[in-house]
Amino acid sequence: MRRLNRSIEALVDSYGSHGLVNHAGGNNLPSRDSIEDILQGMDELVFPGFRENDGLDHDNLRLITGEKVHHIARELIREVEKSISFSVRQGSFSCGNGGCHAAAELIVDAFFDELPAIRGALALDMQAAFRGDPAAKSTEEVILSYPGFEAITVHRLAHFFWTREVPIIPRMMSELVHSRTGIDIHPGAAIGDYFFIDHGTGVVIGETSVIGKNVKLYQGVTLGALSVKKENAGVKRHPTIEDDVTIYSGATILGGETTIGRGSIIGGNVWITEPVPPETRIYTQPGDQVIQTRNGI
Repeated sequence: MRRLNRSIEALVDSYGSHGLVNHAGGNNLPSRDSIEDILQGMDELVFPGFRENDGLDHDNLRLITGEKVHHIARELIREVEKSISFSVRQGSFSCGNGGCHAAAELIVDAFFDELPAIRGALALDMQAAFRGDPAAKSTEEVILSYPGFEAITVHRLAHFFWTREVPIIPRMMSELVHSRTGIDIHPGAAIGDYFFIDHGTGVVIGETSVIGKNVKLYQGVTLGALSVKKENAGVKRHPTIEDDVTIYSGATILGGETTIGRGSIIGGNVWITEPVPPETRIYTQPGDQVIQTRNGI
């Protein structure tokens, strides 16, 4: 026990010397468990009846939805208030005259205003997955079992809070789904309609990536940065992928000035750090020779 007590004292001393303590009270940070519960509740609102053990009674759908919205809103306001209060202490956010609680209420109200439009975007993503994968037997299968669809669902929710400059929470949401799916989408990435990630494991989409409409990625694709210097945090570091592009497994596309032109096809395991013209096909042949052609030629 003496040795254990010494260990306790050393551990408590480290709290003072190294910090990294989330204190209870007014200065505490968002709770990971709470954000996970909130995310589950959002998922139930986006796909009612798919996440519960029993299907929903259509006659009571309005009542059930109202109860869930009020519950999630209360929890979310509390966590958003913690988050923006932290940002105020860091000097990067101002809550205005109404205080941080009022600012959190406004953000959460705006989120629920936007939720029907987010559902509309996800309906298009679901169609992209169903039509883009011959193995998909139904749209219900996509909703219930596809990791790529789960990842884009959480991304579209987290991206809203990112655009409202809510700190910490969007990253918590994206990392929760990253841990479940192996797909890492930064909440800052701008992703257009009709987006599909097939298989998905190992996909990385960086913070300043811009992805157009009707884009399809396979497993192991990286949309990354050429440089990871801290001083470049405020510049566009990640690629732009224009509409109607397909990128096959293992492709690595790097750099903020790298644009993959509309209608291009990027083959597996290629490495790209320069712009690619529209309607271009890039692939490798034995001996790691990179071939670039115009589509259809």
